[in-house]
Amino acid sequence: MKNILLVVFSAAILISCKEENKRATMSLEYPETQKVDTIDTYFGTEVPDPYRWLEDDLSDETAAWVKAQNEVTFGFLDQIPYRKEINNRLTELWNYEKVSAPFIEGDYTYYYKNDGLQDHYVVYRNKEGSEEVFLDPNTFSKDGTTSLDNLSFSKSGKLAAYSISEGGSDWRKVIVIDAETKEQIGDTLVDLKFTGIAWKGEEGFYYSTYEKPKGSQLSAMTDQHRLFYHKLGTKQSEDQVIFGEIDSQKARYIWGGVSEDERFLYISRSVSTSGNELYLMDLEKGDNKIVPVITGFENSTSVLDNDGSKLFIQTNLNAPNEKIVTVDASNPLSDNWEEFIPETENVLSPSTGSGYLFARYMVDAVSKVLQYNFDGTLIREIELPGVGTAGGFGGKKDAETMYYSFSNYNTPGSIYTYDVETGTSEVYWKPEIDFNADEFESNQVFYTSKDGTKIPMIITHKKGLDLNGKNPTILYGYGGFNVSMRPGFSIVTAVWLEMGGVYAVPNIRGGGEYGRKWHDAGTKLDKQNVFDDFIAAAEYLIDKKYTSSDYLAVRGGSNGGLLVGAVVNQRPDLFKVGIPQVGVMDMLRYHTFTAGAGWAYDYGTANDNEEMFQYLKGYSPLHNIREGQNYPALMVTTADHDDRVVPAHSFKYAAELQAKETGEAPKLIRIDVGAGHGAGMPVSKIVDLHTDIFGFVLYNMGFDELPQ
Repeated sequence: MKNILLVVFSAAILISCKEENKRATMSLEYPETQKVDTIDTYFGTEVPDPYRWLEDDLSDETAAWVKAQNEVTFGFLDQIPYRKEINNRLTELWNYEKVSAPFIEGDYTYYYKNDGLQDHYVVYRNKEGSEEVFLDPNTFSKDGTTSLDNLSFSKSGKLAAYSISEGGSDWRKVIVIDAETKEQIGDTLVDLKFTGIAWKGEEGFYYSTYEKPKGSQLSAMTDQHRLFYHKLGTKQSEDQVIFGEIDSQKARYIWGGVSEDERFLYISRSVSTSGNELYLMDLEKGDNKIVPVITGFENSTSVLDNDGSKLFIQTNLNAPNEKIVTVDASNPLSDNWEEFIPETENVLSPSTGSGYLFARYMVDAVSKVLQYNFDGTLIREIELPGVGTAGGFGGKKDAETMYYSFSNYNTPGSIYTYDVETGTSEVYWKPEIDFNADEFESNQVFYTSKDGTKIPMIITHKKGLDLNGKNPTILYGYGGFNVSMRPGFSIVTAVWLEMGGVYAVPNIRGGGEYGRKWHDAGTKLDKQNVFDDFIAAAEYLIDKKYTSSDYLAVRGGSNGGLLVGAVVNQRPDLFKVGIPQVGVMDMLRYHTFTAGAGWAYDYGTANDNEEMFQYLKGYSPLHNIREGQNYPALMVTTADHDDRVVPAHSFKYAAELQAKETGEAPKLIRIDVGAGHGAGMPVSKIVDLHTDIFGFVLYNMGFDELPQ
C-alpha cells in the first residue's frame, strides 16, 4: 500500500535489574507500526483492521517494517548468553549421516542421503556396486533456498521428472530429464501448485495447477484447480486440460494418479481439505471417458491398488475410522462396493507392496501393523521394534524386499527390512548419533478435558525426573485438519531433552488419531474443544508437578500457531512463554489469502453466516488481544515468502500485541527472509530457528545458564 508513512524508531534496548530473579531482563522499545482506518462490516458489526497495509508483501513499507522488527528481535536474542552453546549442540547433534530406504527404478537402486549438515538430501543411485550422485539439490541455488520437492520416474525408469521449490514457495517448477544421461528433455514447466507427477508410459505425465494470480504471491486463489496432461516435446501452453472445468462448486484441489500397471487414471476432486469426489479413466480404452466412483464431498475416498479391473478402495463412507472395499472398475459406484477389510475401533492407514496389503492402525496414536493377502486372508500382526511410529510398508508389487521405518520421541529413526514370507525384520540402517536414548523415557498418560473427554498425551524427559514443578517444559500441539501427532524422533527435541527439558504432545481433538469423529469434534463451531483440550494438558502437567506456569512454554505451527495464539489469549496466566509459528491468526480474513478458502471445512468462514462470524471473532488470535493484559513472553515466527499461511497473519498479530501494552515480557516477531512455510527449509536455517526458539524460551523462564 502506497502513501503510508511508516515511522520506524530504532530499537533501544534498556537493561534493568529485577531483584525477584536476580538476573538481567530487557525492556524493549518496538518499532511504531502505522495504523490505517480500514473497517470491515460483517452482518452489521464493524471490525477495524488497522494493519491491513501489512498484507501487501511487495510494498517498501512492509519491507521496512520487517527489517525494523528483525533488528529489535535479533538485538534481544543476541543478548542471550548461551545462544551460541545451543547452536553448537544443535549443529553437533545434527551432524550424522542420514539415509532413506532404497527404491528400484529401471536398472538402478536409488536412495536419499545426507552426510550430516548438508542443507538438503542428495539423491544417489547404485548400479552393480557403483554409486553416483543423481540429483543434488544443494547445487540448485547458492543460498540453499531452492529445494527438491517431488521425484517421479516413468515405469521403465528411463525418464524422470522432478519438481523444485524456490524460496519455500508452494509454486513449483518441473524439470524432465533422461534418467541415464541426466540431461534435460524439453522445457521447464512453471507455476505448478499442489501437484503430483503421474507418468503415462514414456510419452508424458499428468500434473495439477491453477492459473497463477498476477501481482502479490499472497493473493487469493480465485482460479479453478485443474488436472493437465503434458506430452513430452510440446510446449506447456499446449498442455491438455483433462479435468477441472469451472462449475458452481469450484474445486480447490484436483489430483491425478496412474495405477502401477498404467491401466487407470484416478482423479480426486475436493473443495476443501476434507472430503473428495473420486473418478477414474480406463486408459486402455483410449476414449478419455471419465467415470464417477463417488460424488459429493461428505467423505474421503481413494484407490489403494488394483488387480486387473478389481479396485481396492480406502474410504470413510459409513466408516469414520476407515475401511477397505473392492469393486469392479466397469461399474465402480458405491452401491456396488463389497467390504474387504471392515472398520475397527482404530484408525486404518493402509499400503501395498510385494504382493501384500498392510493395514497400519493407530492405537492411541502408536502403530500396529497387520499383513493381508489380496484375497483378504490375515497373514500376521507384524512385530515392531517397540512402541512408537512405523512408516513405510509400501512399494511395487514385484519388490523383493519391503522396508519400514521406526522411531519414537527418544529413539532415533531406523530403517528395517521386512521379509513378507517369514515376517522377520532386520536392521537395514541405524543412525550413528551422539544421543543416548537410554537416558530418556516416554510415557503415555490420559487426562480429562473440560467436557469430560479423555485425551492421550505422551510426555518425554530424562529418567529420574524430579517432579518439583520447576522443569522447563514445552507443550506442543496442532489440533486440526485430521493430522495425527504420532511419536517420532526429532534432533531439535533431543537437544531440548538433553538440556533437562520436558516435551509433551497431547493428541487433542481436530486431529485424526481417533478417526473422523475426533477430527470433526474440533472443527467449525466445535473448534473451542481444541483449545480446551490443550489448556487441560497444560493444567495436567502443572498438577502432576512436571512443571509450573513459570516454566511452561506452549508451541505450535500453522494451525498449531493458531492454537498457541488462541490459548494464550484465553489463559495468559497459564504459560510463561508462547511460540506461535507461521500461524493462522486472522480468522476473519484467512480465506482471502492464497489457498486459504480451502480450509473452510475445519474453520468455516466469517462470510458463512452471523453465527459463524461471531464464533470466529470470539477466538481469532488477532481480534482477542486485551489491552493491558499481562501476557507471557511471545516470539512469533514466520517467513516473508510463506504463501501457505501468509506472513500478514503474523505481522498483524505481532503489531497488535506490541500496541496493546500486553505486559513487560517481550512480544517479538522473528521473520525469516527468503523462506516459506517450512517445507524444504535448509538445515542451516532450521538450526538457527531452533537456536533462537530454545534460547528465547529458557531466557524468559529465568535461566542464566543452560539447565542440565
